[in-house]
Amino acid sequence: QLVESGGGLVQAGGSLRLSCAASGRTLSGYVMGWFRQAPEKEREFVGLISWRSGVTNYADSVKGRFTISRDKAKNTMYLQMNSLKPEDTAIYYCAARPDGRIGTRINAYDSWGQGTQVTVSS
Repeated sequence: QLVESGGGLVQAGGSLRLSCAASGRTLSGYVMGWFRQAPEKEREFVGLISWRSGVTNYADSVKGRFTISRDKAKNTMYLQMNSLKPEDTAIYYCAARPDGRIGTRINAYDSWGQGTQVTVSS
């Protein structure tokens, strides 16, 4: 089970940190991803982290502003979002990919959280 938290309303230029807590499984060997879906838009890749190596990958739209990290002891992944823009407004989801491959394809992620709303006002 994946549970996101930390969403909310923030002004443009502000920061938020999202958390994704995993329970019921060990994440060793997994790749964990963040995705987002804005109203009337398709779900899109935000970034990912290899649980084993810590290697990260980001969408161009968030590179340099967002940072993904993990706490292995807490089985929790984080998404630090800085310099937020109104176009970052979306529901943010975390997801788990069991094959350990670095990739952005949504269908490769087999477990999803319920999502947390992030709203950035201008």
